Amino acid sequence: MVGVYIPGEDVAQTTFYALFALQHRGQESAGIAVSDGTQLRLHTGMGLIAQVFRGEDLDALPGHLSIGHTRYSTSGASRSQNAQPLFADGPHGRLALGHNGNVINAAELRTELEKSWGVEFDASSDSEVIAELYAKAPGSNWFERSAHCMKKLRGAYSLVMCTERELIAVRDPLGIRPLCLGKLNGGWVVASESAALGNIGAEYVRDIGNGETVVINESGVHSEVWSGARKVHSLCVFEQIYFARPDSILDGKLAYESRMKMGAQLSKEHPVDADLVIGVPDTGLAAAVGYAQESGIPYGEGLIRNRYVGRTFIQPDQRMRDLGVRSKFSTLPSIIGGKRLVVVDDSIVRGSTKPSVVKMLRDAGATEIHVRISSPPIISTCHFGVDMATMRELVAANHGIEAIRNMIGADSLGYLSVEGLMNAVEAKNGSHCNGCFTGRYPLPVQLEMNKLEFETPAIVR
Repeated sequence: MVGVYIPGEDVAQTTFYALFALQHRGQESAGIAVSDGTQLRLHTGMGLIAQVFRGEDLDALPGHLSIGHTRYSTSGASRSQNAQPLFADGPHGRLALGHNGNVINAAELRTELEKSWGVEFDASSDSEVIAELYAKAPGSNWFERSAHCMKKLRGAYSLVMCTERELIAVRDPLGIRPLCLGKLNGGWVVASESAALGNIGAEYVRDIGNGETVVINESGVHSEVWSGARKVHSLCVFEQIYFARPDSILDGKLAYESRMKMGAQLSKEHPVDADLVIGVPDTGLAAAVGYAQESGIPYGEGLIRNRYVGRTFIQPDQRMRDLGVRSKFSTLPSIIGGKRLVVVDDSIVRGSTKPSVVKMLRDAGATEIHVRISSPPIISTCHFGVDMATMRELVAANHGIEAIRNMIGADSLGYLSVEGLMNAVEAKNGSHCNGCFTGRYPLPVQLEMNKLEFETPAIVR
Protein backbone atom coordinates (compact mmCIF):
# COMPACT_ATOMS: atom_id res chain seq x y z
CA MET A 1 0.00 0.00 0.00
CA VAL A 2 1.09 3.56 -0.63
CA GLY A 3 0.00 7.13 0.09
CA VAL A 4 1.07 10.24 -1.85
CA TYR A 5 0.66 13.95 -1.03
CA ILE A 6 2.24 16.38 -3.52
CA PRO A 7 0.63 19.85 -3.72
CA GLY A 8 0.09 21.08 -7.26
CA GLU A 9 0.45 17.66 -8.93
CA ASP A 10 -1.95 14.99 -10.11
CA VAL A 11 -0.63 11.94 -8.26
CA ALA A 12 -2.69 9.02 -9.59
CA GLN A 13 0.07 7.93 -11.99
CA THR A 14 2.72 8.31 -9.27
CA THR A 15 0.63 6.09 -7.02
CA PHE A 16 0.18 3.58 -9.85
CA TYR A 17 3.94 3.23 -10.37
CA ALA A 18 4.60 3.02 -6.64
CA LEU A 19 2.09 0.17 -6.44
CA PHE A 20 3.96 -1.66 -9.21
CA ALA A 21 6.90 -2.00 -6.82
CA LEU A 22 4.53 -3.58 -4.27
CA GLN A 23 2.80 -6.08 -6.58
CA HIS A 24 4.62 -8.89 -4.77
CA ARG A 25 2.61 -8.06 -1.63
CA GLY A 26 -0.72 -8.97 -3.21
CA GLN A 27 -2.09 -10.20 -6.52
CA GLU A 28 -5.84 -10.48 -5.96
CA SER A 29 -7.10 -6.92 -6.38
CA ALA A 30 -5.88 -3.33 -6.54
CA GLY A 31 -7.24 0.17 -6.14
CA ILE A 32 -6.47 3.86 -5.88
CA ALA A 33 -8.43 6.62 -4.10
CA VAL A 34 -7.63 10.25 -4.98
CA SER A 35 -8.74 13.64 -3.66
CA ASP A 36 -8.46 17.03 -5.35
CA GLY A 37 -9.18 18.79 -2.06
CA THR A 38 -12.94 18.76 -2.49
CA GLN A 39 -13.92 15.25 -3.57
CA LEU A 40 -12.69 11.70 -3.06
CA ARG A 41 -12.74 9.43 -6.12
CA LEU A 42 -12.07 5.70 -6.19
CA HIS A 43 -11.19 3.01 -8.72
CA THR A 44 -10.73 -0.65 -7.71
CA GLY A 45 -10.82 -3.98 -9.50
CA MET A 46 -9.87 -7.63 -9.32
CA GLY A 47 -6.50 -8.77 -10.66
CA LEU A 48 -3.02 -7.35 -11.04
CA ILE A 49 -2.35 -3.62 -11.05
CA ALA A 50 -1.80 -3.53 -14.82
CA GLN A 51 -5.13 -5.32 -15.33
CA VAL A 52 -7.11 -3.03 -13.04
CA PHE A 53 -5.86 0.32 -14.40
CA ARG A 54 -5.83 1.72 -17.91
CA GLY A 55 -4.72 5.20 -18.89
CA GLU A 56 -8.27 6.52 -18.91
CA ASP A 57 -8.85 5.15 -15.39
CA LEU A 58 -5.93 7.17 -14.05
CA ASP A 59 -7.04 10.25 -16.01
CA ALA A 60 -10.39 10.04 -14.22
CA LEU A 61 -8.62 10.35 -10.83
CA PRO A 62 -7.44 13.98 -10.60
CA GLY A 63 -5.94 15.26 -7.39
CA HIS A 64 -2.81 15.87 -5.34
CA LEU A 65 -3.63 13.41 -2.54
CA SER A 66 -4.03 9.66 -2.94
CA ILE A 67 -3.73 6.21 -1.42
CA GLY A 68 -3.25 2.92 -3.27
CA HIS A 69 -3.48 -0.73 -2.32
CA THR A 70 -2.77 -4.16 -3.74
CA ARG A 71 -4.54 -6.93 -1.85
CA TYR A 72 -3.45 -10.28 -0.46
CA SER A 73 -6.35 -11.67 1.53
CA THR A 74 -5.85 -12.82 5.10
CA SER A 75 -9.38 -11.88 6.21
CA GLY A 76 -12.33 -12.06 3.83
CA ALA A 77 -12.69 -13.81 0.50
CA SER A 78 -10.99 -12.75 -2.71
CA ARG A 79 -13.87 -10.79 -4.24
CA SER A 80 -14.53 -7.29 -5.54
CA GLN A 81 -16.33 -6.04 -2.41
CA ASN A 82 -13.12 -6.59 -0.43
CA ALA A 83 -10.86 -4.72 -2.86
CA GLN A 84 -9.16 -1.73 -1.25
CA PRO A 85 -9.09 1.19 -0.63
CA LEU A 86 -12.42 1.08 1.19
CA PHE A 87 -14.69 4.06 1.90
CA ALA A 88 -16.30 4.74 5.28
CA ASP A 89 -18.40 7.70 6.40
CA GLY A 90 -18.61 9.28 9.82
CA PRO A 91 -19.08 12.54 11.75
CA HIS A 92 -15.82 13.90 10.32
CA GLY A 93 -16.66 13.14 6.69
CA ARG A 94 -15.62 10.44 4.26
CA LEU A 95 -12.49 8.35 4.80
CA ALA A 96 -10.64 6.03 2.38
CA LEU A 97 -8.48 3.29 3.90
CA GLY A 98 -5.90 0.70 2.86
CA HIS A 99 -4.70 -1.92 5.35
CA ASN A 100 -1.81 -4.35 5.64
CA GLY A 101 -2.00 -6.89 8.44
CA ASN A 102 -4.68 -8.74 10.38
CA VAL A 103 -6.80 -7.67 13.35
CA ILE A 104 -7.62 -10.58 15.63
CA ASN A 105 -10.57 -8.96 17.47
CA ALA A 106 -12.38 -7.77 14.34
CA ALA A 107 -15.49 -9.84 15.11
CA GLU A 108 -16.21 -8.16 18.44
CA LEU A 109 -15.48 -4.71 17.00
CA ARG A 110 -17.79 -5.40 14.07
CA THR A 111 -20.60 -6.30 16.48
CA GLU A 112 -19.92 -3.15 18.51
CA LEU A 113 -20.11 -0.95 15.41
CA GLU A 114 -23.34 -2.62 14.29
CA LYS A 115 -24.97 -2.02 17.67
CA SER A 116 -23.57 1.43 18.49
CA TRP A 117 -23.64 3.03 15.04
CA GLY A 118 -25.99 0.86 13.04
CA VAL A 119 -23.23 0.11 10.54
CA GLU A 120 -24.25 -2.14 7.67
CA PHE A 121 -21.12 -3.82 6.38
CA ASP A 122 -20.76 -4.29 2.63
CA ALA A 123 -17.50 -6.24 2.60
CA SER A 124 -16.29 -9.13 4.76
CA SER A 125 -12.79 -8.20 5.86
CA ASP A 126 -11.23 -6.90 9.05
CA SER A 127 -10.08 -3.90 6.99
CA GLU A 128 -13.67 -2.70 6.63
CA VAL A 129 -14.05 -2.89 10.41
CA ILE A 130 -10.93 -0.73 10.84
CA ALA A 131 -12.22 1.81 8.29
CA GLU A 132 -15.57 2.13 10.05
CA LEU A 133 -13.88 2.36 13.46
CA TYR A 134 -11.64 5.24 12.34
CA ALA A 135 -14.51 7.01 10.54
CA LYS A 136 -16.67 6.90 13.69
CA ALA A 137 -13.92 7.53 16.26
CA PRO A 138 -14.39 10.46 18.66
CA GLY A 139 -11.80 13.21 18.93
CA SER A 140 -10.99 16.73 17.76
CA ASN A 141 -8.14 15.57 15.50
CA TRP A 142 -6.74 12.42 13.92
CA PHE A 143 -4.25 11.83 16.72
CA GLU A 144 -7.05 11.60 19.30
CA ARG A 145 -9.15 9.44 16.99
CA SER A 146 -6.21 7.16 16.25
CA ALA A 147 -5.42 6.79 19.97
CA HIS A 148 -9.06 5.80 20.54
CA CYS A 149 -8.81 3.15 17.82
CA MET A 150 -5.45 1.81 19.01
CA LYS A 151 -6.97 1.18 22.45
CA LYS A 152 -9.55 -1.07 20.79
CA LEU A 153 -7.68 -2.80 17.96
CA ARG A 154 -5.64 -5.94 18.63
CA GLY A 155 -3.29 -7.32 16.03
CA ALA A 156 -1.34 -6.03 13.05
CA TYR A 157 -2.35 -2.95 11.10
CA SER A 158 -0.24 -0.65 9.02
CA LEU A 159 -2.71 1.81 7.50
CA VAL A 160 -2.83 4.47 4.81
CA MET A 161 -5.92 6.69 4.92
CA CYS A 162 -7.05 9.88 3.30
CA THR A 163 -9.82 12.39 3.67
CA GLU A 164 -10.51 15.15 1.16
CA ARG A 165 -7.63 17.18 2.60
CA GLU A 166 -5.33 14.93 4.63
CA LEU A 167 -3.11 11.88 4.20
CA ILE A 168 -2.91 9.74 7.33
CA ALA A 169 -0.53 6.85 8.05
CA VAL A 170 -0.72 4.60 11.10
CA ARG A 171 1.44 1.73 12.34
CA ASP A 172 0.13 -0.50 15.11
CA PRO A 173 1.59 -0.29 18.65
CA LEU A 174 3.64 -3.47 18.09
CA GLY A 175 5.04 -2.46 14.69
CA ILE A 176 4.29 -5.89 13.20
CA ARG A 177 3.93 -4.80 9.56
CA PRO A 178 6.37 -2.35 7.94
CA LEU A 179 5.59 1.26 6.97
CA CYS A 180 7.95 4.02 5.89
CA LEU A 181 8.02 7.71 5.01
CA GLY A 182 9.68 9.40 2.03
CA LYS A 183 9.98 12.75 0.23
CA LEU A 184 9.13 13.52 -3.40
CA ASN A 185 8.89 16.78 -5.38
CA GLY A 186 8.19 18.96 -2.36
CA GLY A 187 5.64 16.45 -1.06
CA TRP A 188 5.50 13.21 0.87
CA VAL A 189 5.02 9.50 0.29
CA VAL A 190 4.23 6.67 2.71
CA ALA A 191 4.57 3.03 1.68
CA SER A 192 4.65 -0.54 2.97
CA GLU A 193 8.22 -0.87 1.71
CA SER A 194 11.00 1.49 0.74
CA ALA A 195 11.22 -0.24 -2.67
CA ALA A 196 8.06 1.66 -3.64
CA LEU A 197 9.82 4.94 -2.90
CA GLY A 198 12.75 4.09 -5.15
CA ASN A 199 10.41 3.13 -7.97
CA ILE A 200 9.06 6.70 -8.19
CA GLY A 201 12.29 8.52 -7.37
CA ALA A 202 11.31 9.40 -3.79
CA GLU A 203 13.88 9.73 -1.01
CA TYR A 204 13.58 7.35 1.93
CA VAL A 205 13.37 9.34 5.16
CA ARG A 206 12.61 6.84 7.94
CA ASP A 207 10.43 4.00 9.15
CA ILE A 208 7.19 5.01 10.82
CA GLY A 209 7.39 3.88 14.43
CA ASN A 210 5.30 1.58 16.62
CA GLY A 211 2.02 3.24 17.53
CA GLU A 212 2.81 6.30 15.42
CA THR A 213 0.19 8.31 13.55
CA VAL A 214 1.42 10.65 10.81
CA VAL A 215 -0.87 13.32 9.37
CA ILE A 216 0.18 15.15 6.20
CA ASN A 217 -1.75 18.22 5.03
CA GLU A 218 -1.24 21.74 3.68
CA SER A 219 0.59 22.77 6.86
CA GLY A 220 3.17 19.96 6.63
CA VAL A 221 3.91 16.66 8.37
CA HIS A 222 2.66 16.09 11.90
CA SER A 223 3.30 13.06 14.06
CA GLU A 224 2.36 11.62 17.44
CA VAL A 225 3.14 8.27 19.06
CA TRP A 226 0.41 6.68 21.14
CA SER A 227 1.33 6.36 24.81
CA GLY A 228 0.54 2.64 24.80
CA ALA A 229 3.01 1.77 22.04
CA ARG A 230 5.78 -0.70 22.78
CA LYS A 231 9.29 0.69 22.73
CA VAL A 232 10.65 -2.39 20.95
CA HIS A 233 8.91 -3.37 17.71
CA SER A 234 7.63 -6.85 16.90
CA LEU A 235 8.25 -6.69 13.14
CA CYS A 236 7.19 -9.91 11.44
CA VAL A 237 10.42 -11.77 10.78
CA PHE A 238 8.84 -13.39 7.72
CA GLU A 239 9.07 -9.96 6.08
CA GLN A 240 12.86 -10.32 6.35
CA ILE A 241 12.82 -13.93 5.11
CA TYR A 242 10.36 -13.83 2.25
CA PHE A 243 7.70 -11.17 2.00
CA ALA A 244 9.60 -7.92 1.43
CA ARG A 245 11.47 -7.17 -1.77
CA PRO A 246 15.24 -7.75 -1.35
CA ASP A 247 15.95 -4.08 -2.12
CA SER A 248 13.69 -2.82 0.70
CA ILE A 249 15.01 -1.42 3.96
CA LEU A 250 13.48 -3.09 7.01
CA ASP A 251 14.37 -1.98 10.50
CA GLY A 252 17.27 0.01 9.06
CA LYS A 253 18.75 -2.96 7.18
CA LEU A 254 18.62 -4.00 3.53
CA ALA A 255 16.54 -7.18 3.26
CA TYR A 256 19.03 -8.68 0.76
CA GLU A 257 21.88 -8.38 3.27
CA SER A 258 19.79 -9.93 6.04
CA ARG A 259 19.01 -12.86 3.76
CA MET A 260 22.68 -13.31 2.93
CA LYS A 261 23.40 -13.50 6.67
CA MET A 262 20.70 -16.14 7.04
CA GLY A 263 22.39 -18.19 4.33
CA ALA A 264 25.82 -17.80 5.91
CA GLN A 265 24.48 -18.93 9.30
CA LEU A 266 22.70 -21.84 7.60
CA SER A 267 26.04 -22.96 6.15
CA LYS A 268 27.56 -22.99 9.63
CA GLU A 269 24.68 -24.97 11.08
CA HIS A 270 24.24 -27.44 8.19
CA PRO A 271 27.46 -27.89 6.19
CA VAL A 272 27.68 -30.48 3.43
CA ASP A 273 30.13 -31.62 0.75
CA ALA A 274 28.81 -30.43 -2.59
CA ASP A 275 29.86 -29.02 -5.96
CA LEU A 276 27.43 -26.13 -6.43
CA VAL A 277 25.08 -23.92 -4.41
CA ILE A 278 21.93 -22.74 -6.15
CA GLY A 279 18.96 -20.75 -4.88
CA VAL A 280 15.27 -21.21 -5.58
CA PRO A 281 14.25 -17.97 -7.31
CA ASP A 282 13.62 -15.37 -6.22
CA THR A 283 13.53 -15.23 -2.42
CA GLY A 284 16.09 -18.03 -1.95
CA LEU A 285 18.80 -16.38 -4.04
CA ALA A 286 20.31 -14.00 -1.47
CA ALA A 287 20.50 -16.76 1.15
CA ALA A 288 22.13 -19.03 -1.43
CA VAL A 289 24.81 -16.39 -2.06
CA GLY A 290 25.46 -16.17 1.67
CA TYR A 291 25.65 -19.96 1.98
CA ALA A 292 28.13 -20.17 -0.90
CA GLN A 293 30.35 -17.41 0.44
CA GLU A 294 30.49 -18.92 3.93
CA SER A 295 30.99 -22.52 2.75
CA GLY A 296 33.40 -21.83 -0.10
CA ILE A 297 31.26 -23.89 -2.47
CA PRO A 298 30.77 -22.13 -5.83
CA TYR A 299 27.45 -20.38 -6.43
CA GLY A 300 25.56 -20.78 -9.69
CA GLU A 301 22.12 -20.65 -11.24
CA GLY A 302 20.38 -23.95 -11.79
CA LEU A 303 16.76 -22.85 -11.79
CA ILE A 304 15.30 -20.12 -13.99
CA ARG A 305 12.05 -18.50 -13.03
CA ASN A 306 9.36 -17.51 -15.48
CA ARG A 307 9.00 -13.81 -14.66
CA TYR A 308 5.37 -13.77 -15.73
CA VAL A 309 4.19 -16.18 -13.05
CA GLY A 310 3.14 -14.68 -9.72
CA ARG A 311 4.13 -15.74 -6.23
CA THR A 312 2.60 -19.17 -5.63
CA PHE A 313 2.82 -18.78 -1.85
CA ILE A 314 0.24 -15.97 -1.88
CA GLN A 315 -2.17 -17.42 -4.40
CA PRO A 316 -5.60 -17.60 -2.74
CA ASP A 317 -6.10 -21.36 -3.03
CA GLN A 318 -4.08 -24.57 -3.39
CA ARG A 319 -5.29 -25.31 -6.92
CA MET A 320 -3.83 -22.03 -8.14
CA ARG A 321 -0.58 -22.73 -6.27
CA ASP A 322 -0.23 -26.11 -8.00
CA LEU A 323 -0.87 -24.61 -11.42
CA GLY A 324 1.65 -21.85 -10.70
CA VAL A 325 4.44 -24.19 -9.62
CA ARG A 326 4.24 -26.28 -12.78
CA SER A 327 4.86 -23.25 -14.98
CA LYS A 328 7.12 -21.34 -12.61
CA PHE A 329 10.59 -22.88 -13.06
CA SER A 330 12.87 -24.42 -15.67
CA THR A 331 16.30 -25.99 -15.17
CA LEU A 332 19.78 -25.55 -16.67
CA PRO A 333 20.89 -29.17 -17.26
CA SER A 334 24.38 -28.30 -18.56
CA ILE A 335 25.07 -26.37 -15.34
CA ILE A 336 23.71 -28.84 -12.80
CA GLY A 337 24.17 -32.17 -14.61
CA GLY A 338 26.50 -34.49 -12.69
CA LYS A 339 26.69 -32.07 -9.75
CA ARG A 340 26.07 -32.48 -6.04
CA LEU A 341 23.77 -29.54 -5.30
CA VAL A 342 23.00 -27.47 -2.25
CA VAL A 343 19.53 -26.04 -2.98
CA VAL A 344 18.69 -23.05 -0.77
CA ASP A 345 15.13 -21.81 -0.33
CA ASP A 346 13.45 -19.45 2.11
CA SER A 347 10.84 -21.75 3.66
CA ILE A 348 8.72 -24.88 3.45
CA VAL A 349 5.08 -24.19 4.28
CA ARG A 350 2.78 -26.91 2.97
CA GLY A 351 5.53 -28.95 1.35
CA SER A 352 3.60 -29.06 -1.92
CA THR A 353 6.15 -27.34 -4.18
CA LYS A 354 9.50 -28.80 -3.06
CA PRO A 355 8.95 -32.34 -4.43
CA SER A 356 8.40 -30.88 -7.91
CA VAL A 357 11.53 -28.75 -7.66
CA VAL A 358 13.68 -31.65 -6.43
CA LYS A 359 12.35 -33.92 -9.19
CA MET A 360 13.09 -31.28 -11.84
CA LEU A 361 16.68 -31.03 -10.63
CA ARG A 362 17.15 -34.82 -10.59
CA ASP A 363 15.68 -35.07 -14.08
CA ALA A 364 18.22 -32.44 -15.16
CA GLY A 365 21.08 -34.69 -13.99
CA ALA A 366 21.88 -33.61 -10.42
CA THR A 367 23.50 -36.54 -8.58
CA GLU A 368 22.75 -35.32 -5.03
CA ILE A 369 20.31 -32.71 -3.76
CA HIS A 370 20.83 -31.23 -0.31
CA VAL A 371 17.98 -28.86 0.56
CA ARG A 372 18.76 -26.04 2.96
CA ILE A 373 16.04 -23.72 4.29
CA SER A 374 16.99 -20.23 5.49
CA SER A 375 14.27 -20.18 8.15
CA PRO A 376 13.19 -22.55 10.93
CA PRO A 377 10.39 -25.12 10.52
CA ILE A 378 6.97 -23.42 10.41
CA ILE A 379 5.08 -25.11 13.22
CA SER A 380 2.27 -22.64 13.89
CA THR A 381 -0.14 -20.43 11.97
CA CYS A 382 0.21 -16.68 11.46
CA HIS A 383 -2.40 -14.38 12.99
CA PHE A 384 -0.98 -11.05 11.87
CA GLY A 385 -1.14 -10.80 8.10
CA VAL A 386 0.37 -13.87 6.39
CA ASP A 387 -2.05 -16.52 5.10
CA MET A 388 0.17 -19.28 6.44
CA ALA A 389 -2.30 -22.18 5.97
CA THR A 390 -3.97 -24.20 8.71
CA MET A 391 -2.23 -26.35 11.31
CA ARG A 392 -3.38 -29.40 9.38
CA GLU A 393 -1.70 -28.08 6.22
CA LEU A 394 1.60 -27.00 7.80
CA VAL A 395 3.96 -29.85 7.03
CA ALA A 396 6.41 -29.15 9.88
CA ALA A 397 3.57 -28.97 12.42
CA ASN A 398 2.71 -32.57 11.62
CA HIS A 399 5.96 -34.24 10.52
CA GLY A 400 9.56 -34.42 11.65
CA ILE A 401 12.48 -33.24 9.52
CA GLU A 402 13.41 -36.73 8.33
CA ALA A 403 9.83 -37.38 7.24
CA ILE A 404 9.78 -34.09 5.36
CA ARG A 405 13.09 -34.99 3.69
CA ASN A 406 11.51 -38.21 2.44
CA MET A 407 8.42 -36.36 1.21
CA ILE A 408 10.38 -33.89 -0.88
CA GLY A 409 12.86 -36.51 -2.13
CA ALA A 410 16.06 -34.75 -0.99
CA ASP A 411 19.29 -36.46 0.07
CA SER A 412 19.46 -34.24 3.14
CA LEU A 413 17.44 -31.39 4.66
CA GLY A 414 18.53 -28.68 7.05
CA TYR A 415 16.65 -25.72 8.52
CA LEU A 416 18.09 -22.55 10.04
CA SER A 417 17.64 -22.47 13.81
CA VAL A 418 15.49 -19.84 15.51
CA GLU A 419 18.59 -18.53 17.28
CA GLY A 420 20.49 -18.35 13.99
CA LEU A 421 17.62 -16.47 12.35
CA MET A 422 17.38 -13.94 15.17
CA ASN A 423 21.13 -13.35 15.00
CA ALA A 424 20.97 -12.85 11.22
CA VAL A 425 18.33 -10.11 11.49
CA GLU A 426 20.10 -8.61 14.52
CA ALA A 427 17.03 -8.95 16.71
CA LYS A 428 17.44 -7.26 20.07
CA ASN A 429 15.44 -7.36 23.29
CA GLY A 430 12.84 -9.73 21.92
CA SER A 431 12.17 -7.72 18.78
CA HIS A 432 10.48 -9.41 15.80
CA CYS A 433 7.46 -11.68 15.85
CA ASN A 434 8.53 -15.28 15.21
CA GLY A 435 5.34 -16.99 16.34
CA CYS A 436 5.08 -19.16 13.22
CA PHE A 437 8.39 -20.80 14.21
CA THR A 438 7.94 -20.90 18.00
CA GLY A 439 4.21 -20.74 18.76
CA ARG A 440 4.96 -17.67 20.92
CA TYR A 441 3.28 -14.46 19.76
CA PRO A 442 3.52 -10.81 20.89
CA LEU A 443 -0.22 -10.97 21.72
CA PRO A 444 -2.35 -13.84 23.03
CA VAL A 445 -4.06 -15.54 20.08
CA GLN A 446 -6.49 -18.39 19.50
CA LEU A 447 -5.02 -21.50 17.91
CA GLU A 448 -6.52 -20.88 14.48
CA MET A 449 -8.56 -18.15 12.81
CA ASN A 450 -11.12 -18.38 10.00
CA LYS A 451 -10.36 -15.88 7.23
CA LEU A 452 -13.91 -16.34 5.87
CA GLU A 453 -15.53 -15.57 9.23
CA PHE A 454 -17.61 -12.69 7.86
CA GLU A 455 -18.65 -14.36 4.61
CA THR A 456 -22.19 -15.56 4.00
CA PRO A 457 -22.58 -19.31 3.25
CA ALA A 458 -23.42 -18.51 -0.37
CA ILE A 459 -20.15 -16.61 -0.84
CA VAL A 460 -18.07 -19.30 0.90
CA ARG A 461 -19.53 -21.97 -1.39
